[in-house]
Amino acid sequence: MAAGDVQESLISGRGATEWGGNSACHAWLGWGTILAVATVLPVVLSAAVWAQAEGGGGPLPANQAEAGGIAQAEKAGEQQPPRAEARPAAGGVARGQAGQDNRVGRVIRVAAPITDSTIRRVRRQIESFLRRAKQNNAWPVLVLDLEGEPPSEFGQALDLARYLSGQQLSGATTVAYVRGKLSGHAVLVAIACEEIIMHEDGELGDGAGGNAVEPLMRAGYREIAERRGSVPAALALLLLDGTTPVVRVETEAGVRYQLQSELEQLRAERAVGKEELLKPSGERGRLTAQQARQWGVAALLAPDHLAAVKAEGVPPDAVEADPGLEGEWRTARIDVRGAISSGLAGRVQRLISEQREQGVTFICIWLDSPGGSPADSLNVANALAGLNAQECWTVAYIPREARGDAAIIALACDDIVMGGTAVLGGPGAYALQDGDELRVTVEAVRDVAEQKMRSPSLAAALIDGSVAVYRYTRQTDGAVEYYSEQDVRELPDAADWQREGRPLGEPGKPLRLSGNKAAELGLAREVVENFAELKALYGLENDPTLVERGWADVLVDALNSPSVAWFLLVVGAVALYIELQTPGVGVGGLVSAVCFVLFFWSAFLGGTAGWLEVLLFALGVVCLLLEVFVFPGFGVFGVGGALLVLLSLILASQTFILPQNEYQMERLRNTLLMIAGAGAAAVLVVALVRRYLPHAPLLNRMLLAPPSQEELQSLSQREALAQFGHLLGAVGTAVTPLVPGGKARFGEELVDVVANGDFIDRGQEVAVVEVRGSRVVVQARSAAT
Repeated sequence: MAAGDVQESLISGRGATEWGGNSACHAWLGWGTILAVATVLPVVLSAAVWAQAEGGGGPLPANQAEAGGIAQAEKAGEQQPPRAEARPAAGGVARGQAGQDNRVGRVIRVAAPITDSTIRRVRRQIESFLRRAKQNNAWPVLVLDLEGEPPSEFGQALDLARYLSGQQLSGATTVAYVRGKLSGHAVLVAIACEEIIMHEDGELGDGAGGNAVEPLMRAGYREIAERRGSVPAALALLLLDGTTPVVRVETEAGVRYQLQSELEQLRAERAVGKEELLKPSGERGRLTAQQARQWGVAALLAPDHLAAVKAEGVPPDAVEADPGLEGEWRTARIDVRGAISSGLAGRVQRLISEQREQGVTFICIWLDSPGGSPADSLNVANALAGLNAQECWTVAYIPREARGDAAIIALACDDIVMGGTAVLGGPGAYALQDGDELRVTVEAVRDVAEQKMRSPSLAAALIDGSVAVYRYTRQTDGAVEYYSEQDVRELPDAADWQREGRPLGEPGKPLRLSGNKAAELGLAREVVENFAELKALYGLENDPTLVERGWADVLVDALNSPSVAWFLLVVGAVALYIELQTPGVGVGGLVSAVCFVLFFWSAFLGGTAGWLEVLLFALGVVCLLLEVFVFPGFGVFGVGGALLVLLSLILASQTFILPQNEYQMERLRNTLLMIAGAGAAAVLVVALVRRYLPHAPLLNRMLLAPPSQEELQSLSQREALAQFGHLLGAVGTAVTPLVPGGKARFGEELVDVVANGDFIDRGQEVAVVEVRGSRVVVQARSAAT
């Protein structure tokens, strides 16, 4: 059927004489249906059970549903009086207040399986849409695009069906659109809507999914069918179980749908004409679209959800829909990894803008970060929250962690998908300080959460340990939400909400949620094992296009890994030792400089290091050089230089100075372990170098061979006896660089000497100008002469 034929089909369908096609039956909604049911309820039905069915407070006991009121009220499909005009409800407007030309539509995708998280997400989307419609004095039309695979649990489907058929939505038109083969208990959600519209290739039914049908399920399907009145109760049971014998009966009052088991009772009450046993022709006992249309289950057939909305009188430019429902996604993936910094935030914002200019409709933010800068995280979050969800859907994928302020970026996306053990919120790389910084950040986070229809209380608790969040249940309809005590007091129906149990998380600490818990609380849409499951969730056949990063970004990510940073420190330290053991500037100095430059450069671009760390390292190296070459044996410059180098390496590996939360303490311990491990490895490598490098072919010139055992023993004896007077005026050769201390050879004697004046290079002739005990002072031969 073409989209242009939808309106004509709808009009002709509503003019049919069959149940579900009768114009009077489809024009009325509300108390008329309930009053009609009440007139045929037996006296033996208790008032408490009726209140439960009317208020949707929970499934009726199976024995009451089977033996008592519902079975009698149904009369296996007795025709109901016309439905009354919809009543105004919270969040909606009356039809008389909003003209037929002032309608707005919202298409909401309800993916299977239906879970508690799904219910909360759908409710928030609906309530947000109803508020906007009320502000614009427009009549809201809600179209639920339903999926039936994998099957949904009966309890969750019943909860959502009660919400859709309850008084809260009496100020809106609800439509279920079935595009494919809808089975499982998502069928119950379709029955809860005022109208069902199907694709011509769609099928509807098999609510039990081939499993045993329990009395409680029959009671639930009857309850929803009677509350809504759009599908006869007998047909609702047929949609639950395709083997249920249902008869289409012609009477003087019109067409009725009757359970075969109750047909004799109907014959006794009134004259009946033609009888037809209904046999679903779809797979597994499902109704085909044509059968659903013929039997009045479906109001009309439509090629897509937009045509369904159009048939309800909503102009095309007044329809909100998820972009993925319009056809194929145009996808892109942007990685946000490591500590949040101004450089990283700027790059992500630029990439988001570029992808939107290229017409991308689905952006996946691969988020793996401990946070690091609340201001920069908010900048990225504002860029994401500012995107129109009808044009571009954003998904935050968190395989490992989004701690601290990184959680703000996730909250700004339309969906959050996490690994089961991934972490959302809690202490991160940056500890917010009490005062204006915390207050401003929390206010901004609450605004972002409200934009994306998430709980502001939960969002604030992720970064603020002073926010205590409790589970609350609304007594009127059993709705469950999570609020802080302050937020509950500001609700217009605050008295209806009852607090349950203890607050979430640890008192006084930011709320840290696992992926499973985040999904349970409604912050995350789904929990997946890997990225392949995320693709399946959104129907993506191929991987989203990874927005290519520059070679510098790839290199920085590699260099920032703990193993590579450890390797750079070890190689840099060993190369520096080799350089100090050889004259001039050689390969060791070059390698050492490259290693330390790479270490600090990657930390600088990764957001964990700044100029302070670089300057501290440079100052520490200068102090060490002064200790070795200018003030040997003094100690102050050596110890101070070593501490400065150690401090610079620690600060360059983290975003904080002093740890203020458990995450920062863990990060500091890991940093100290890495540096200690690098130091121990460097000492081991230096020992091996001293032992084997001087004897290695081609490499023996890189390091001076240490004195032999005999030379060391002889030198030790002479130094102990201070027998160096005979060397006064002697001429020898510097064996090591004299900077100023070193060794010189006089004939067969190897002596520790000190240069008097300028440094002396290795191999240069020296003359002894002074001997004081074991202290031998030399000068270069040219200076001595």
